[in-house]
Amino acid sequence: MRIPMTCCLCPFLVCLCFIQRCYGASHHVPTKVPSKNQTKLANGETEVHHRPKRGWIWNQFFVLEEHIGPDAQYVGKLHSNSDKGDGSVRYILSGEGAGTIFIIDEVTGDIHATKSLDRERKAHYVLHAQALDRNTEEALEPKSEFIIKVQDINDNAPKFPDGPFEATVPEMSEVGTSVLQVTATDSDDPTYGNSAKIVYSILQGQPYFSVDPKTGIIRTALPNMDREAREHYTVVIQAKDMAGQVGGLSGSTTINITLTDVNDNPPKFPQKNYQVLVLESAEVGTPVGKLKANDDDLGTNADIKYTIINSEGANMFSIATNRDTKEGIVSLKKPLNYERKKTYTLHIEGLNTHADPRFTYLGPFKDTATLKISVGDVDEAPVFSMDYYILDVYENSPSGTEVGTVTARDPDGDNKPVRYELDGKEEEESYFRIDAKSGVIRTTQPLDREDTPWHNITVVASEVGNPVLFSHVPVTVQVLDTNDNPPEVAADEEVIVCESSRPGQVIQTVRAVDKDDFANGQRFSFALPSQLPVNPNFTLKDNEDSTASIIARRRRFSHLTQELYELPIVVWDGGEPSLTGTSTLTLRVCPCQRHGRIRMCQGEAFLSSAGLSTGALIAILLCIIILLAIVVLFITLRRSKKEPLIISEEDIRENVVTYDDEGGGEEDTEAFDIVALRNPAAAEELKFRRDIRPEARSQCGFAHGQRSPSVELDEVDVHKFIKQRLVEADMDASMPPYDSLQTYAYEGQGSPAGTISPLDSLGVQSEQEYNYLDDWGPEFQKLAELYGETTPVYDLTDDDER
Repeated sequence: MRIPMTCCLCPFLVCLCFIQRCYGASHHVPTKVPSKNQTKLANGETEVHHRPKRGWIWNQFFVLEEHIGPDAQYVGKLHSNSDKGDGSVRYILSGEGAGTIFIIDEVTGDIHATKSLDRERKAHYVLHAQALDRNTEEALEPKSEFIIKVQDINDNAPKFPDGPFEATVPEMSEVGTSVLQVTATDSDDPTYGNSAKIVYSILQGQPYFSVDPKTGIIRTALPNMDREAREHYTVVIQAKDMAGQVGGLSGSTTINITLTDVNDNPPKFPQKNYQVLVLESAEVGTPVGKLKANDDDLGTNADIKYTIINSEGANMFSIATNRDTKEGIVSLKKPLNYERKKTYTLHIEGLNTHADPRFTYLGPFKDTATLKISVGDVDEAPVFSMDYYILDVYENSPSGTEVGTVTARDPDGDNKPVRYELDGKEEEESYFRIDAKSGVIRTTQPLDREDTPWHNITVVASEVGNPVLFSHVPVTVQVLDTNDNPPEVAADEEVIVCESSRPGQVIQTVRAVDKDDFANGQRFSFALPSQLPVNPNFTLKDNEDSTASIIARRRRFSHLTQELYELPIVVWDGGEPSLTGTSTLTLRVCPCQRHGRIRMCQGEAFLSSAGLSTGALIAILLCIIILLAIVVLFITLRRSKKEPLIISEEDIRENVVTYDDEGGGEEDTEAFDIVALRNPAAAEELKFRRDIRPEARSQCGFAHGQRSPSVELDEVDVHKFIKQRLVEADMDASMPPYDSLQTYAYEGQGSPAGTISPLDSLGVQSEQEYNYLDDWGPEFQKLAELYGETTPVYDLTDDDER
């Protein structure tokens, strides 16, 4: 069985019905139709029909959109070969819109659209058709799918979804310069007819702009469009479908086009000549005038740089550009003086800083103008002839001595008289005074260069009758030196004399100081006072270079015998007149370090070698004192706790001290001098220290040929002498509270041959030289002093002193 689908909408739709597909499913009706496409003839033969198998053969159905008729719109007809027209076949329609939009006649199979359709909302509908046996409800054909397509009509006008538009294009652009591309959309079917074929045209904006009808690109149509003449343009573009034919729908949009600026206009001054008045009292840097060149361009294209192009104006004035107002500000570069120059002429140029080379043919992008500046006269303060003055005067000059003169004048034309005075705020005013009319500066008292070598004063000059106008000038007065101070020896440090000094040895070189100032250098001479006797210890040598050397005159000094020596020195300078001064130096005798290199006392050397300052030593000493005080306090507290309240009178104990020391006999020369025991009567006269050498050996020694006291006074009883000393010790209250026993060994009565003991030879002069002991260092200093011999003293003074 074959069920054809025919379109009965109109004749041209019938031609569109073609066979789309065939379903090969067989529909067996045993009573009516032979199987396998055969027909049984009357004679019993069968006829084979060469045709397709039964099935739905369907095409697309088309329905016009926007149907507005009163009746339902006929879509198409479904028919099955099983339908004999007797109403036994029932057609059923299902799918999208079935029963609501699309209905089918169950008997005839006609399909109608009950509503107006919009292709832009839904372009097609998918439905399913089925033929049933009305009596048995059995499917005569399998369910088949078909499509109803909504056919487009030109019912939508083109639209510009992004409009209106804003666009810019540079002024002076060439013809055909692209500005903007606009695109319109049409909701109609672009595949069917010309409903969606759009053509662009310009409704407003000619003759300045044009549009491409196919692409919608807007371009410039006129050359040299000037922004300064017209800046904004409104262009209306139309888009029409149906390829622009009559009856097509159209839509339009607006494009606002603005011409952007380019530097096509040079600056221009509104006038060529300007004039301004400036008072001569105007301060440097003060703005004195302004002018502006007009430029029709915008932004950086209108930037102008102003320049003073003539030297007369450039030397006195400067010009700068105000970025906000584009004005040229003229400022004063140097002070004005009406009396010197009354007018200035400035040639000012305004130049574009961002010139466009495309428009150089329009001419130079600059302009010039002339500014005439007139200087106004004002009443000015007096002007000094110099910016500062340096004067001089000798010290000790009497009061009223002229120092110098300052002059000032009135710069104005009337040249009024000037009055002078000193600034009363300065302390230096008390030393000087100034003549109010002449400007002569004089001293009020003698000046001392050594006190103040320079004086700074300020002179004020004002117009007579108008003290408000005044000026001031600094004046420096130098006090010149005269020889009014005697020289003196510079005592920078203490003079140290080594104990091991030799005759002729330089103790120290001294120099002199003088408060006066000598132009050719200070020259000093030295000598010892002539009215004093010759100094036996030291002499002085003038080195003739403003220094002098102190020289020792004898050997060996002892700080134990005499520590300090005074040496007066006479110094005179080379001034006119020459002045003399006497200074007394103090020389300290100290044991020196090895080789006498460091002349420093041992106590001071110890402190210096320790590297401790005076403050540190004081701090250490205070700490030690505090610790000792704490210890003493602690011991006192402990003793006070142990002390009983009642002291028994019987608790008296004796302290017995036992000494087991034994004398060394004749070889023991460290403890006592046995010579004194040999001659007790002369003991008091012979007492001397053994650790130092006597000043003169004649006091304790004996000449050659004299006998020892032990020989002459051998008859003295030593036993009685010891008893006498014992009684004296018992009666002396300052002696210790215990007995001390000392055994002295002594020789007998002696013999005519004398003794060979060295005890008697202390006073005898030795023929051996012990000078080499001086070179052995401080360890052998004492030994060198004991065995040294008296050396003759060399006199290094002048012949007059001798």
